[in-house]
Amino acid sequence: MSRARKLSVDNQPQLVWQTWLVSRLLIVVTAAWVMVSQHRSLQQILTAWDVLHFQTIARNGYVDPMEMAFFPGLPAILAAGESVGLPMSVTGVGLSLLGSALAAWALFRIGGVIPACLWLLLPTSVFTVVAYTEAPFAAAAFWAWERALKGKWLQAALLAGLACSFRVSGLFLIAALVVMAVTERGTLKRWWQLGWLLIPVGVIVGYLWFLHGLTGSWTAWFDAQKSGWGRGFNYPWDALRNTLRAARPSSWPGRELVSWVFAAEIAAMAVGVATVVYCVIRKWWAEASWVAVQVVVFGTSYWFMSVNRAVLLWFPVVLATAEIIRRRPRHPTGRLLWSGAVTVGIVASAVAMVLWSWLFFSGNWAS
Repeated sequence: MSRARKLSVDNQPQLVWQTWLVSRLLIVVTAAWVMVSQHRSLQQILTAWDVLHFQTIARNGYVDPMEMAFFPGLPAILAAGESVGLPMSVTGVGLSLLGSALAAWALFRIGGVIPACLWLLLPTSVFTVVAYTEAPFAAAAFWAWERALKGKWLQAALLAGLACSFRVSGLFLIAALVVMAVTERGTLKRWWQLGWLLIPVGVIVGYLWFLHGLTGSWTAWFDAQKSGWGRGFNYPWDALRNTLRAARPSSWPGRELVSWVFAAEIAAMAVGVATVVYCVIRKWWAEASWVAVQVVVFGTSYWFMSVNRAVLLWFPVVLATAEIIRRRPRHPTGRLLWSGAVTVGIVASAVAMVLWSWLFFSGNWAS
């Protein structure tokens, strides 16, 4: 991956940890404000939506077939925490805080200060604080990518295997790592090293085998996704039409805020497509494949759902944005205007992060 000319902030790695602290504090302050203003308890604001699924699986296993859509990595950690007396909400928050820090560190090693800081300020960053899989998956996946770039394929495979225990997105990670091995010079010293990627493949196959033992079906995971979240195949134009319909306030009487979330899903898909185009132009083939395969999957479901959160996993978005930021004009006036525009963009992202945190902690839909 080629490097554009550096800005002064690239020589200040402490900005990554400062941004991690400030961004987490903004989310915590938002949570506290919701608790006070809406009289919601700490338990209420930390256990909304998918968190309840993870906690139910941790306590009862896969009793509900719909919950087979969730991989066992996070529930297993929540159950382990409870076994030693830690509340699941505390374990989940602690894991996400650690995971977000590790993910930012990996991004710093991959692309420098700017992409790491941008990732920490993404609008849906609240999901890297609560008990969701985004932070631990990102930590494992980003470090797997960093290790693969260094040619450390056994380490990359083990980390990818860990990532696969959290989300099916690990399957897309494996595919992108194969593309990296084929296209990036110097990352793969011997072809047989690709065999290490059978480790993460084995994790996914193992989970499907486990579900087959419970249900007798090899499609239990897909069936759960289809019945619970509309993940069955649709033509892209139908998926877009359904999402546009969902983005109308009239589609959600009494819950108009849901329409804004679906409007954001469309914007997130546009970001994904633009990132793929940018990566192809820059000949970042592995990065392009990592985002492209997910755009295709989301774009062929019933509607665009959870794309907003998926952007947290699309690290090429922040790598591409960082490269664009570094290409500031040479003229002093142009540099000043460019710096102003970048500042406005970063502040807008931070404000969106606070608003998204408010949505989640208030119990509103915040895909």
